[in-house]
Amino acid sequence: QVQLVESGGGLVQPGGSLRLSCAASGMIFSIYVMGWYRQAPGKQRELVASITRRDVTNYADFVKGRFTISRDNAKNTAYLQMNDLKPEDTAVYYCNVQAALISGETDDSWGQGTQVTVSS
Repeated sequence: QVQLVESGGGLVQPGGSLRLSCAASGMIFSIYVMGWYRQAPGKQRELVASITRRDVTNYADFVKGRFTISRDNAKNTAYLQMNDLKPEDTAVYYCNVQAALISGETDDSWGQGTQVTVSS
């Protein structure tokens, strides 16, 4: 019902920056929450940051002060600006969207994931 396209991952040195994007499309009436999660090898998927339609944000403690989430409601797109990256930030990052559809149904969709590797 909702398609998500993520971009912006890659390889970066410690202390570097990356910006992830997540564009949502489909029969969307309104997007309630857009979030970024990550999953490292052998670990559970965990919340990184989320943002509501009214720009209320929530961050995991391990990214506070380093990562910033934002969204463009007109484009149904969320961004994750990641600064001062550390090797422990290495993971596959997934976008999640919770939306109301034109049909009246609600939808909870995940992107395909984008790899972020922090290494010298």
